[in-house]
Amino acid sequence: MGLTGIGVALVTPFNEDFSVDYNSLGQVIDYVIHGKANYVVTLGTTGETATLTEAEKLEILNYTYEKVAGRVPVVVGIGGNNTQEIIDTIKAWPLEKAAAILSVSPYYNKPSQEGIYQHYAAIANSTDKDILLYNVPGRTSSNLLPPTVLRLATDFKNIIGIKDASGNMEQCLHLIKDRVEGFLLISGDDHITLPLIACGFDGVISVAGNCFATEFTRLTHLSLEGDFATARKIQDKLLIGIDLLFAENNPSGVKAFMAEMGLIKNYLRLPLLPLSAKWHEQVKAFMEGDLK
Repeated sequence: MGLTGIGVALVTPFNEDFSVDYNSLGQVIDYVIHGKANYVVTLGTTGETATLTEAEKLEILNYTYEKVAGRVPVVVGIGGNNTQEIIDTIKAWPLEKAAAILSVSPYYNKPSQEGIYQHYAAIANSTDKDILLYNVPGRTSSNLLPPTVLRLATDFKNIIGIKDASGNMEQCLHLIKDRVEGFLLISGDDHITLPLIACGFDGVISVAGNCFATEFTRLTHLSLEGDFATARKIQDKLLIGIDLLFAENNPSGVKAFMAEMGLIKNYLRLPLLPLSAKWHEQVKAFMEGDLK
């Protein structure tokens, strides 16, 4: 089972006391797998990992392995801005069942391109696990540029792909043009998944897949099959809903949708808050078909 198609960046559901809601997490995992997701991503940024303790992360990881039970691959988010801490975590965590590690480019300290290269080189040299780079400049305040990606893909066999959430089509076209054979190009932007696949990307790691599991999976698969006319119809239908996912922050939008669906309770840990009432009303209106 490979990592083409759609991976879903799983949310972390919470109870009213802000403890992890494992019953709801199990429902979410079943929902996205039944929706034909190709793999799941646990402990990504959509999972509010910045607010989870180390013990909670390990509990969530082991629960996810158990609940998925081999039905789809599991990608594990292990990233940050302390290179040695990431290396130590990879060595300490149970990753035998992990298909790959998704590691976000360092945030806040804004390393140079050479610093980013050396960061990932140190991680790749420390493990034989497959690694997906993750570029999200809007969150990290630094941009993992195509020449650095090409260099990493060439120099390290276990750096197998990139999730690119730059939103920069020109940059993504350069990734496609210069890609190393077999190197995965994965969209990190639900909005532009269809055009990125049309240009040569291999799929998406999706937030929308948490709440639009069947529809967004179908959109992705149709795009990969080259049926863009049908895929565009689904995109048109979902577009305002996807807008609402990111109206304030992630994952407040997707959690609002999932709460309305009865999949989870609508709780986030500070400093994030549930979607504000103005936007939540629009979520309800979209779900009722009144917002198109």
